[in-house]
Amino acid sequence: MRLSPIDPEGVSPVELQQRIGADRRGAPYLLFRDASGEQHIVELAEQAQQLTIGRAGGCQVSLHWDGGVSRAHARLERLGEGDWMLVDDGLSRNGSIVNGERLGQRRRLVDGDVLRFGQTSVLYRAPQIDAGLTVTLHSGSGEVNLTPAQRRVLVALCRPYAAGGFASPASNRQIAEELVLSVEAVKTQLRALFEKFEIEPLARDAKRSRLVQRAFETGAITLRDLAS
Repeated sequence: MRLSPIDPEGVSPVELQQRIGADRRGAPYLLFRDASGEQHIVELAEQAQQLTIGRAGGCQVSLHWDGGVSRAHARLERLGEGDWMLVDDGLSRNGSIVNGERLGQRRRLVDGDVLRFGQTSVLYRAPQIDAGLTVTLHSGSGEVNLTPAQRRVLVALCRPYAAGGFASPASNRQIAEELVLSVEAVKTQLRALFEKFEIEPLARDAKRSRLVQRAFETGAITLRDLAS
C-alpha cells in the first residue's frame, strides 16, 4: 500500500484523535511531521492575517530541522473569512511545491493540498465541509446504520490501530483473510461503507484512511471493538 508523504509509517490512535479534534473545530490547519516523526498541527484560525514558513526560529511555522528550507521560505495569507493562499516570491532557495508541481508565485489552497518545503511535506486541511457531514451523520438517530457484514469489514479495516502504535488501514487481502471472504466481497462492502459515511472522492489510500477517521469520529468503531 502506498503511504502518505505525511504518514510514512502510519498514524497512531492518539494522532488520529488529535486530527479528529482539529476537524471538529472546523478551522483550516496545517499538518506535518518533524525530523523525529512527531505530528504537528497548526490551526490557522489562531494566526494573524499572514504567517511565515521557514527555517528561522521566528517563523510562525518553523521547519528548523530541514536544511532544504530557506530561513524565510514562503508565507500564507488569509483570504476573506477562512481561505488561505500560499505565496512564494522566489526568495527561497529550492522553491515551494504544491501537489507535486512547483509553485509559480501564489496559489489559493484547497482542502487536501500537499505542500512541500525542502524535504518536509505539509498537508493543508479546511474541514468545514467535513464538519457539516459529521453533523449530518449524527442527526436523527445519531447513528450510522450498518449491516453485520459491513460492521465486520469496518472493524477489520481499523484493526491495525488496536496496538496503539503507528498504523495504516488493513488491505483488502488482510480483511479478506481475517473474515474468510473473497477480495471482491470486501471491495463491495467497502464501496457501501464509503457511501454510508459520505466519503468524498479521494485517492484510494486516502479514502480508506478517511473512512477509518469517520468510523472513530462517529463512534461507529471504538478501540474496544478492535480488541475483540
